[in-house]
Amino acid sequence: MISFNTLNLFLVDLLSFLPDKLVFTISGLIMSVAICTFLIGLGSVYTWFERRVIARFQNRSGPNRWGPFGILQPIADAVKLLIKEDIIPATADKMVFIAAPIIFLCTTLLVYAFLPLGIDSQLGNINVALLFVLGITSVNALSVFMAGWASRNKYATLGAIRAVAMLISYEVPMSISLMGIVMVSQSLSLVGIVSAQSNIPFIILQPLGAITFMIAAIAEMSRAPFDMIESESELIGGYITEYAGMKFAVFQLSEFLAPIFTASLFTVLFLGGSNPLKFLEFLPIPGILWFASKSFVITAILLWFRSTWPRLRIDQIMGFAWKVLMPAAILNTLLVGLELVFIRDNYILQIIINMLIFVVFIYLIANILGQKRLKLKEPVPSELANMDA
Repeated sequence: MISFNTLNLFLVDLLSFLPDKLVFTISGLIMSVAICTFLIGLGSVYTWFERRVIARFQNRSGPNRWGPFGILQPIADAVKLLIKEDIIPATADKMVFIAAPIIFLCTTLLVYAFLPLGIDSQLGNINVALLFVLGITSVNALSVFMAGWASRNKYATLGAIRAVAMLISYEVPMSISLMGIVMVSQSLSLVGIVSAQSNIPFIILQPLGAITFMIAAIAEMSRAPFDMIESESELIGGYITEYAGMKFAVFQLSEFLAPIFTASLFTVLFLGGSNPLKFLEFLPIPGILWFASKSFVITAILLWFRSTWPRLRIDQIMGFAWKVLMPAAILNTLLVGLELVFIRDNYILQIIINMLIFVVFIYLIANILGQKRLKLKEPVPSELANMDA
């Protein structure tokens, strides 16, 4: 894997007649183009992969016409969207309408640059990388509202309002769930967080924080079961109702890139990033393959959730953020703080305590918020039925 530092050193030797700052800029441009090209191709392939896997979950065939196993379906979709008429509503705010998908895609692509695929990551090693990632991802709420408001469509506007309310609500517990990681690793650098998991990944030390972050991240992606902002039966397509052609394609590409980034960020924060598994560290496997394998497993789990869980109501979505995830995130933070004060070096005891509290919390939430009234009652035969005949 060629890192930015390796590329920069190579170009410094190759273009020694140019100023170092100019060579640094050229290296950044080359790396940016390479990352964006790779991600766009990866997002296209993931659309095929997701549609095939969901089809298998739901006992369907999925894409199977273009190429073997439908592998060329992303190309067919791209050609179709390229030649579709690009329509902008007459009453729309054209500048904002056009800018919304551009900002949405740029923020999606930008955060990938901070993922540390190795210890020599340039941007992932800055001392506020985690804060930067959280800040950039929060910009999506702005672009979503821009898309809905600029469309001058009541369905798009309602979808945007729902989206902004949901995104802001779930950003709070997601951010708080990461405070335990920052306290244990004593770093906001993603490389520092990965290094702190060289012995024990944080998903074992902080299972409550991990599940809180995962659920909040799914809601931030607006994926099932949290996809109420584009519920077809109520809001047509949500905030993208008026978009067509390549503008629609940009929104869809960003949506399909989101699970890959979420899985990669979860791998960095809770699974040790490119660190090998302790019982398999004797294998000569490069760190990038460990990173890709962990991310693929998390991506598959996210896809499993989307394929099987039903859509929640908007009141259930908002209530879950404040009644369940917020207490879970605060509890995880307090628990980690107490453990750092009293049993900092006793990892076994920390794991036992955290696992017990995780199980008890899930059990209590399921029984307190569980809708027992929806359980089926014992069937009672009708008096008109002749059961003895």
